[in-house]
Amino acid sequence: MSSITHFILALIVVVFLALLICQDRKSIHINYIVQLLIIEILLAYFLLHSTVGLVCIKEVTELFKKLLGFAGQGADFVFGGMSEKNLAFFFLRVLCPIVFISVVIGILQYIKVLPYVIRIIGTILSKVNGMGKLESFNAVSSLIFGQSENFIAYKNILSNISEKRMYTMSITAMSTTSMSIVGSYMTMLDAKFVVVALVLNMFSTFIVLLLVNPYDLSASEDLDLINFYQRQNFFEMLSEYILTGFKIAIIIAAMLIGFIALLAAVNGLFIAIFGVSFQNVLGYCFYPFAWIIGVPKHEALQVGMIMAIKLVSNEFVAMMELQNISTKLSRYSKSILSIFLVSFANLSSIGIISGAIKGINERQGRVVTRFSMKLIYCSTLVSILSSAVAALVLS
Repeated sequence: MSSITHFILALIVVVFLALLICQDRKSIHINYIVQLLIIEILLAYFLLHSTVGLVCIKEVTELFKKLLGFAGQGADFVFGGMSEKNLAFFFLRVLCPIVFISVVIGILQYIKVLPYVIRIIGTILSKVNGMGKLESFNAVSSLIFGQSENFIAYKNILSNISEKRMYTMSITAMSTTSMSIVGSYMTMLDAKFVVVALVLNMFSTFIVLLLVNPYDLSASEDLDLINFYQRQNFFEMLSEYILTGFKIAIIIAAMLIGFIALLAAVNGLFIAIFGVSFQNVLGYCFYPFAWIIGVPKHEALQVGMIMAIKLVSNEFVAMMELQNISTKLSRYSKSILSIFLVSFANLSSIGIISGAIKGINERQGRVVTRFSMKLIYCSTLVSILSSAVAALVLS
């Protein structure tokens, strides 16, 4: 089957699954969906095949390599060169850099670079996606600040946001990732596909949302630009972002310990009772999706297994599993899977997002909790669509 056929099949499946839970199909704007899909495919081709696109990706990759190098110096000073001896390598080289990158984000926000970038890109996106400015700004701010910290920027207006718009904002936060964690992803995946996934996920999110949660806004309903900048002195800001970065690193470490241990226990239980591991069972569940997006049939089971692990645990656990079997997969399959893994679309993110919103506004937190399973359903469709676009362009 050709790559174009696989892509059309994947697109049909994503649209069908999205429409199954859409409650207002008459409000769907097909023209915006087609427009976004064309832009997404063109951007994927530009980033993966054009000389300029490849240079852009190389520059971004080199930037993060330098940032990771600076972050490593801080970790080596505190932990006495343990990483050079391959001691606690994952914590020191993958998680600790989050602290420094968080500081860089804080400085860029303090000097008001990020607020302008968010407004400019958000305004451009609002012209092509048919959504409100708030939704477009949220897509960019989620990518920069992360799924929990992002909602702090909207705390003054959160109580006035409708349920449909809260759903859109929550899906956007779960379907992307945070710039503070991107460097960590690059230590585990090909950096090129991490960068590409960030772009594709944003457009795939808009497409899925236009299918699942369509609504029209009048000019008066659309909210004004959000003030992302809070007045505080420079060293107060540094302390806040350093502690935020370290908190994120510790949370990820705790989640990994818990989920990896739980996965091992469930695997042992399944093998003892059924003679087959839980991961293999999950692999069979996701096998059709892996094949549909273009993974070769003989590799689809292993790829499907890792896709499922990401859903039930988190992306870091899945990335480690990919590293364990990377020699058994073709570069094409690893590329598609890498795109799929770069997002917060997993069960643990539901608690993070609802908890973050509940901490700001109790009522809206309960609203998000009510449609928690719908969040994971749609964010997984986003990952499938992004992977299908990548598979089409990479073939």
